[in-house]
Amino acid sequence: MKDLAWIGGRLKEVRKMLPTRKELQAGALAGLPGAISSVPDGMAASVLVGVSPVHGLYASMAGPVAGGLTSSTKLMVITTTSAAALAAGSAVSGLRPEARPGALTLLTLVAGAVMIVAGILRAGRYTRFVSHSVMTGFLTGVSANIILGQIPPLLGTTGKGSFNLAKAVDVLVHFHRINVPSVLTGAAAAALVILGARSRLAPLAAVIALAVPTIGVVLFSADSVARVRDSGAIPSGLPLPALPHLSDLTLSVIIGGLAVAAIVLVQGAGVAQAAPNLDGSISDPNKDFIAQGIGNMASGLFKGQPVGGSVGQTALNIASGGRSRWSAVFSGIWMLLILVAFSGIIGTVAQPTLAALLIVAGVSSINPGQVITILRTGTVSKVALVTTFAATLFFPVAAAVGTGVALSLILQLNQEAMDLRIVELVPDGEGRLREQPAPTEVRDHAVTLLDIYGSLLYAGARTLQVRLPDPAGVTRAAVVIRLRGRTQLGTTFFQVVDDYSGRLNASGGRLFLSGVDAGLLAQFIRIGGSEAERISALAATDVIGESSAQAYARASVWVNSGSAPADRPDRQAR
Repeated sequence: MKDLAWIGGRLKEVRKMLPTRKELQAGALAGLPGAISSVPDGMAASVLVGVSPVHGLYASMAGPVAGGLTSSTKLMVITTTSAAALAAGSAVSGLRPEARPGALTLLTLVAGAVMIVAGILRAGRYTRFVSHSVMTGFLTGVSANIILGQIPPLLGTTGKGSFNLAKAVDVLVHFHRINVPSVLTGAAAAALVILGARSRLAPLAAVIALAVPTIGVVLFSADSVARVRDSGAIPSGLPLPALPHLSDLTLSVIIGGLAVAAIVLVQGAGVAQAAPNLDGSISDPNKDFIAQGIGNMASGLFKGQPVGGSVGQTALNIASGGRSRWSAVFSGIWMLLILVAFSGIIGTVAQPTLAALLIVAGVSSINPGQVITILRTGTVSKVALVTTFAATLFFPVAAAVGTGVALSLILQLNQEAMDLRIVELVPDGEGRLREQPAPTEVRDHAVTLLDIYGSLLYAGARTLQVRLPDPAGVTRAAVVIRLRGRTQLGTTFFQVVDDYSGRLNASGGRLFLSGVDAGLLAQFIRIGGSEAERISALAATDVIGESSAQAYARASVWVNSGSAPADRPDRQAR
């Protein structure tokens, strides 16, 4: 009977996941604009990678279906993104053109596996450690890279250099190599997408910007204008899954997959915050990590490129009337039908039109207001923004991501250390404690009760060491440090406390610790060491302030009587 009840419960859960007829109808209608706009978006993402646009189209088919079925953020569309494409392109740029597709497939699978593992390990909480200034610098650098990287194809030529800025400068310096028909084609596409975005045809603006200039290229027989098919053949028919060749797996591919995973996970967390579920359910970042990983696994199996939560496609999904996960799923299904029916037409698209769309998208994604606000905030924010922007502009994206992550951690630790503040708590005679600035020196024949705001881990402990009152030259003085609410303290803190208690003891003083968590008290006992005879540690109780009051009273007795505190074997640090 228990087995039947368990099976019945699972069947009910499955039924909840199945869509109603109304949800299917609404999803099918809302998903169509997303699928249509994914055609130019997917092709443009492949251009950023440096492979045939078909890989972006396959990703735009598989990602929304697999990711949409599993995401906890029901309106999020998991498809190609510019940042992920740029990171993937950076990882495979050193390979021969014919070797890139195989490496790209493996990179996508690696990224997907990393995302799934991150979700299982519940790593969603760590995305908050990437500072806003670092992320803004990175995304601004990505936008600038996209713009600079598309200047050569827009102008119908190629540039020399190891990074996009150098290539763009080379093209502009040697302007005699510019292909005029390509420039006119790209300019027409840019004008159409900008004007179309302000009209009722906004959802179709990108498609129109591809189609109209391409028709002009065909009519005027402008053979000097590059076409999509020049980057690789566009297969016709139904896309079929295929296993990758492990011989294409290299260190660069693995590092690129890790970089893509880091970018996608942080961006996806931002998309989830901007697209809350309409039914009131709360998004789970870890489930979204897994969903994006599944989307990448599906994309890789269909020879697609990396996918992630897309800001633009999610916004279009909501604007098109998406109310459930099925609108995202249907956008992938519609893309499959488009691939089957129109794959031959896709190869004729003029490449300068894709370059123009990417440049317009790159320009529109830069947020000058955010950049100006960060630059006005303070020195630390400025350094974070400029450093990450420069790293993204001049280094491979994987290195830029590593720089951003490392910089975020350093800024976090620095901020924790800088925010540390020590105050003195002084009894007012009525059972209350008055807070005032901590003294710079320990007072003779007195008890100094200190409370600390801020982290005491790593650099915070060293900051505490510098800011504690100087015990030099005092006689018969006691210092009480309140540790209420702290459940973890590293070895650096214990070293600092040991050193301070030694200096205090050498001057005829004594150190007391109050409000010590039971786990920390056990850690004191395990560590032992020279502080065993110099520190009295009183455990925290369920009454706030009781332990500190006890420590203050014991310290006062010690100061006034000249004898050690009695009855403290279970609270003394050893």
